[in-house]
Amino acid sequence: MIEKEVSFSFRARYYKLGEINTSTRQIWFVLHGYAQLAQYFVRKFKALEEHGICVIAPEGLSRFYLDELQPSGRKNARVGATWMTRENRLMDISNYISYLNGVYATEAGHTNIPVTVLGFSQGSATASRWVMSGQVTFSRLVLWAGIFPPDMDLETGSKALHDKEVYLVYGKKDPFLNDERFAEMQTLTHKLNTSVKTVTFEGEHEMDEQTLLSFV
Repeated sequence: MIEKEVSFSFRARYYKLGEINTSTRQIWFVLHGYAQLAQYFVRKFKALEEHGICVIAPEGLSRFYLDELQPSGRKNARVGATWMTRENRLMDISNYISYLNGVYATEAGHTNIPVTVLGFSQGSATASRWVMSGQVTFSRLVLWAGIFPPDMDLETGSKALHDKEVYLVYGKKDPFLNDERFAEMQTLTHKLNTSVKTVTFEGEHEMDEQTLLSFV
């Protein structure tokens, strides 16, 4: 058996809160976590609108059913999205970076408005890989309940993060961020020769509106 591949045109959706105009102070690209959908994730950033921030929420290119299918079928089954899995991961990474570049070019490529890139959970690795691709102009990277991916290109990443604000945000009761993960983050941060500011809140593996507003 021979594995082959094909390149073709692909359409994908994304969601947006607010508009980009002369009153816009910031643009945020927010990348959801595993098994989430952008249309629901973007609602967690509604409070930013009144501060002149336009929020853009791309979505993982692979969707799947979250619930075990019942005899009634898929009509009421919940759906989630993922940025990638271990299967054919390099192609998935290449595809979502191309997609994110397309969203960026469409929405922010013609402006000089400061850009924040935020990734939640699985979206943290996605956000990191995207900004390190060198095809997005940004001023701040926020890793929320997630860390740098261990397989990134360190030299490219170091250049991309030079003079940028980088934050690690997490709930103090987050069950997914343990000592091993923090040690991994510290090692990667050192190898990238960058500085990461840590922000915590009283919570678990979740977004927190009060903490979010501290970035306005």
